[in-house]
Amino acid sequence: MAKPRVLISDKLSAAAVEIFKNRGIDVDVKTSLTPGELLAIIKDYDGLAIRSNTKVTAAVLAAAPNLKVVGRAGIGVDNVDVEAATARGVVVMNTPFGNAITTAEHAVSMMMALARDIPTANASTHSGKWEKSRFMGVELYGKTLGVIGCGNIGSIVADRALGLKMKVLAYDPYLSEERARDLGVEKAELDTIFTRADFITLHTPLTEHTRGIIGAKSLAKMKKGVRIINCARGGLVVEADLKLAIESGRVAGAALDVFEEEPAKSNPLFGMDRVVCTPHLGASTNEAQENVALQIAEQISDYLLSGAVTNALNMASVSAEDAPKLRPYMRLAEELGSFAGQLVQAGLKAVTVEYSGHVAELNTRPLTSIILEGLLSPLMESVNMVNAPMIARERDIKVTEVKRDQNDFYQSLIALTVVTDRGTASVSGTLFGASLPRLVDIDSIHIEAEIGPHMLYVTNTDKPGFIGALGSALGEAGINIASFHLGRAKSGGDAIALLQLDQAVNETLLAKVKALPHVKLAQSLAF
Repeated sequence: MAKPRVLISDKLSAAAVEIFKNRGIDVDVKTSLTPGELLAIIKDYDGLAIRSNTKVTAAVLAAAPNLKVVGRAGIGVDNVDVEAATARGVVVMNTPFGNAITTAEHAVSMMMALARDIPTANASTHSGKWEKSRFMGVELYGKTLGVIGCGNIGSIVADRALGLKMKVLAYDPYLSEERARDLGVEKAELDTIFTRADFITLHTPLTEHTRGIIGAKSLAKMKKGVRIINCARGGLVVEADLKLAIESGRVAGAALDVFEEEPAKSNPLFGMDRVVCTPHLGASTNEAQENVALQIAEQISDYLLSGAVTNALNMASVSAEDAPKLRPYMRLAEELGSFAGQLVQAGLKAVTVEYSGHVAELNTRPLTSIILEGLLSPLMESVNMVNAPMIARERDIKVTEVKRDQNDFYQSLIALTVVTDRGTASVSGTLFGASLPRLVDIDSIHIEAEIGPHMLYVTNTDKPGFIGALGSALGEAGINIASFHLGRAKSGGDAIALLQLDQAVNETLLAKVKALPHVKLAQSLAF
């Protein structure tokens, strides 16, 4: 049997190369390849190890009939077409936790540099000046740090800040009160952080909900003299708004490692004395680069030699025997988790998944992992079916599986119940035929609905005229309805409408739907 072949197309540690060789894998190191050169040779490889420079596009994947796994030494996989890889059966792996300490330490370093004007003072002193009175800094001791995003990296920053005797406020939709107490931080809402924090540090993914989280409106709420640190994602900060806030004196300064456009050769914040900038160095330490390189070499080797899957973004840990049986239920689990996750978007406390009928006889752990991935993904990055259970444990989210031999109405049923800071929500689904997922119950209201790419979910009071008004609003906006599913608790009581649409609903139209008579909630969903 021929040895597996792996291509390393970005610079990795020599120790990573040795891992491949020692485990009996043929490895070639060819960095700085042009897209054309990669296309020409990728057909010869079973595995591809990359960092951020190599672009694994749909065209590259199409030219790689033997490729089985792409491994990214690091967290972000923006340079990998994960959807195309999934369609071709290529596993995409990353190393989500290898550089957390490094990134957290960089954020703390940036905060210290900002507090004491170190970069500007350094430049001044090097130029032969002695401007001691010019650089009057502030202490960190006793100050309040607001941490937006208290996951793996944010919690490390919080720990380091507590060691500096700062008071830490933490905002994270998935941070439980118990986890906050364990960390020694005060769980807070965003507005509380904006009004009370002396320093604000960002450690949240860039999503439609977090883009521009620091902008004109939030800046206007902040304590005068606040200092802002961003070592997460550039789009979290509206750079033009931040510039105005610094110029007005509302913000005393900012420290930025990431920018809306990278590489950042020019930026409205460049040249400002009170802005500290670094070129996306959060993960740039020898230790972090070594860690993620060794981890991805081990993960790729394990998969190619034994089929073991670790930190995969598009595949659960499933044995070859279970895979054919679980595959249709995996799609159902994905839809249930994503549906609930997009609706809830609040601090998760507990998740119960009940399997009844035929599905209860299977290995349901991968299904629960997929459900957790869907629940956690709307406000978090780098969540996959492999690391979702670990993330749930870290955040003190109680996860319970219940199995029942049979169901009174369906041959198989998966019922998901989610407890949050705001209450309890539930959704259930089954398979029609052998492999067609359907939602059959939402918050104890019966409904039979197929999930599509663009959905609109509405809860309303069951009154005449509502359906016509909703249809008219969508029609006037040029939105075609592919399917329209209705359910209600009782005549005149609570009702739900779940619509599959030909295109997404924008914020303007969503606001019009919310304003319709009898509407209690309206949410655009994407699958």
